[in-house]
Amino acid sequence: MRYSIQYKKKYDNFRAKLRKPESVPNKFDIKVSRSNILEDSYRGIMAVKKPELLKTKLWIEFEGETGLDYAGVSKEWFYILSKEMFNPYYGLFEYSAIDDYTLQINPQSGLANEEHLSYFRFIGRICGMAVYHGRLIDAYFIRPFYKMMLHRHISLKDLESVDSEYFNSLQWILENQPDCLELTFSVDEDVFGDKKEVELKENGRDIKVTNENKSEYIQLIIKYRFSDRVKKQMLAFMEGFNDLIPQQLLTMFDPNELELLLAGLQDIDVNDWKAFTKYRGGEYNTNHPVVINFWKVVYLFNNEQRSRLLQFVTGTSRVPMNGFAELYGSNGHQPFTIEKWGTPADLPRAHTCFNRLDLPPYSTLEELRAKLLFAIENTEGFDGVD
Repeated sequence: MRYSIQYKKKYDNFRAKLRKPESVPNKFDIKVSRSNILEDSYRGIMAVKKPELLKTKLWIEFEGETGLDYAGVSKEWFYILSKEMFNPYYGLFEYSAIDDYTLQINPQSGLANEEHLSYFRFIGRICGMAVYHGRLIDAYFIRPFYKMMLHRHISLKDLESVDSEYFNSLQWILENQPDCLELTFSVDEDVFGDKKEVELKENGRDIKVTNENKSEYIQLIIKYRFSDRVKKQMLAFMEGFNDLIPQQLLTMFDPNELELLLAGLQDIDVNDWKAFTKYRGGEYNTNHPVVINFWKVVYLFNNEQRSRLLQFVTGTSRVPMNGFAELYGSNGHQPFTIEKWGTPADLPRAHTCFNRLDLPPYSTLEELRAKLLFAIENTEGFDGVD
């Protein structure tokens, strides 16, 4: 249970270091209507000039529903509000290229809402308030979003689980001579049907991509794809988040742990997971001893470890609304898949774009559990995920 203990220690340390508010009233009142919860909450939260006030006891009242808030109403407020804030209908966020439940910032958010940066700061404040008050938001983001929150480097591998087609194109460039493609250090940005050329560096449109500079080109593409296009939005979001949560406290977590901190743990139904798992390659099946041991291990895992395993293989701990039957990957519907690979000396490895676990043929349940735990607990800096 190393992961569970390690995360709990970090979380307890994090909570202990959160600074209590000083010289503020003992509660903060928020009155909203269910039918207009986004705008009502936005006006109430953004009217606050002293963020310390948002750290006091939250007293939420839904219009026409008077009653005491013994935490239940505030939990409901965070849940309903987060579903509205991250609804792609409002144009601030959009779903990733491979599914309809993992979110990313919409680069064109300014065209959907002239006040978009103010709304991103508001959303950052709400997320910070949720963390500060021990509440959860109903949203899961692409892995690079969490890395940006932590100011961590985003690599080419991070692109695979977000847009596998683009990843494959860049991977081909990395492994081959790109001269024949006649690329330059610029990209075409599609803005509602209009093409706009964006230079990745000064005079980029005049610099050809060659075998010598292709690594720089790929790094600049990744930077542009995940960071530069949404830099203003991310800065506004983090400004709001840091109003409640200091950045230095956040950095004790890794990206996977940050997802758990924000969105919490789902109760993962192992029976549903097992029922909709496929076995690839012809070696493994439901009656194979290694597969039987694998599911025994998953049943023995606590919910945190199951979430970590799901993150390891699919890139997120989120289970689709209707269960594992609706799990998606880079090619559309992509069931959780297990394939025999390697030798017992190897660690399990994952292909997040295909939701596939490559599982070596371990001879005992104890060995399988130990190797699987080591893999899922060491995904940062571990080359078993692509």
